Amino acid sequence: MTRPFISLCPEITRAHALKLMDWLEDERVTYYLSDSRDVSRSIEQAIDRTQLPILTHLFNQGGRFFMAYDRHDEPVGFVRLVKSGSSCEIVLAIGDSDKWGRKLGARMIREGMKQAFLDMRAETLVAKIHPDNVRSQKAFLRSGFVLERETPTLKSFVMTAGRYLQFLREGSISDRSDIYITEIDKARLESLVVLEQGPALVELEHELERAVVVQPQQVASTVVTMNSRTLLQLDDEEIEVALVYPEDADSSAGKHSVCSEIGAAILGYQEGDAIDRRISDRTRRIEIRKVLYQPEAAGDFHL
Repeated sequence: MTRPFISLCPEITRAHALKLMDWLEDERVTYYLSDSRDVSRSIEQAIDRTQLPILTHLFNQGGRFFMAYDRHDEPVGFVRLVKSGSSCEIVLAIGDSDKWGRKLGARMIREGMKQAFLDMRAETLVAKIHPDNVRSQKAFLRSGFVLERETPTLKSFVMTAGRYLQFLREGSISDRSDIYITEIDKARLESLVVLEQGPALVELEHELERAVVVQPQQVASTVVTMNSRTLLQLDDEEIEVALVYPEDADSSAGKHSVCSEIGAAILGYQEGDAIDRRISDRTRRIEIRKVLYQPEAAGDFHL
C-alpha cells in the first residue's frame, strides 16, 4: 500500500490564493475553522491590493503559510504556523474534499512539526481544536500531541520540541525507511547545519535527528554515506550522483551537495530504497539502484 505523501510549498502564488478562496467557500471545509471568515477576507484583500504573481510575503505576516501538495503535485490543503514568542500555533485544513479520509491530515501535521521545530525553532507547538472535531483530535494524538487543557468550546493539544526530537530518534512519528549514518559523518554534518542556509537544510536536519548512528567500520556497503557515488533512478531517468560536502559540489559533474534537495534526500538510504521528495517544484520518485563507491567499504576512512 502506498504511504500517504504531503509536501509543503512555501511559495504562495496568485493561483494558490484563488484556490484557497474556493476552498473557503465550502462550509464543510470551514466548519471547524474559527477564523475562516477572517482568512477569506484577508485573501480577498491581498488579491485586490496587488497584481503580483507571488503573494508569499502577504501570507507570511505573523507566521508562515504553506500550500500542501500530494504525490501527484496537486494542492490539497494548507498549513499555517503562527509564532508567538517561543510558542507556535498550527492551523491546517484539507481543502479538497475528494481527498478526505486518506490520512493526508496526519502527514500535514508531521510536515508542519518539521517546519515549526527545525526551521522556526519553536519550543512548543499548539493545536486548538473544536471538541466536536473528533477526526482532527485523533490525528494530532496519533502524531504524539497531548491534551493540555480543554473548555466546552476548545481543546488545546501540545507538542514540545524535546518530545518531538525524542519521537524522531525513536522512530515513533516517522513512517519512512530507517536510514544509517556514521558517527564521523553525523558530527561533520551537525556542524554544517549550523553554518549553511537553504530550504533543504530542514530536511537534512530532520534526517540527522532520526538516523541510526553506526561506526564507520560497521556501516553496510549498500548505504549512501558522504562521498559515496550512487546510481539513482529519478522518475524515468537513470543518473549517477556523488554525495559531497558543499565546497566540493558541482552539479554539472554529478557532484551534489548534501545541502541540495537531492543530496539531503538520499543520505543514509540504501540500495532498494525509494523516496518521494519535492524537488524543483515537483514531486520526484528517487530509487537507490546501486552504491557504486562507498568510502567506508573501500577503507577510505579519511574522506
